[in-house]
Amino acid sequence: QVQLVESGGGLVQAGGSLRLSCAASGRSFSRYYMGWFRQAPGKEREFVGCINWSTSRTYYADSVKGRFTISRDNAKNTVYLQMNSLKPEGTAVYYCAAVSPGCSYYNTDAWNYWGQGTQVTASS
Repeated sequence: QVQLVESGGGLVQAGGSLRLSCAASGRSFSRYYMGWFRQAPGKEREFVGCINWSTSRTYYADSVKGRFTISRDNAKNTVYLQMNSLKPEGTAVYYCAAVSPGCSYYNTDAWNYWGQGTQVTASS
């Protein structure tokens, strides 16, 4: 059974940093992209970024470029989202997801697996 389990969410002051983790299990993700999405209250789920599990190539939404970094640890089967210079508008539930073969920015239905989400609140 495939599981994606996020952790690391919490409350942080605007301008601060937070690192989220996504522990993946249940299958090999070597041919997958691992992605991060976020959903604020009353808004649609939006793409944050993704990483190719094998090559570590990354893609980011324009809104987070230069502030957020996605990485992965093969030994721990874990993907990370390092968030710096957090803004109040970054307050949302953050989700980890997996998709094969390509990273789909806009079509959330294309993603094969999802975690349960973790709340991030950036206070102003």
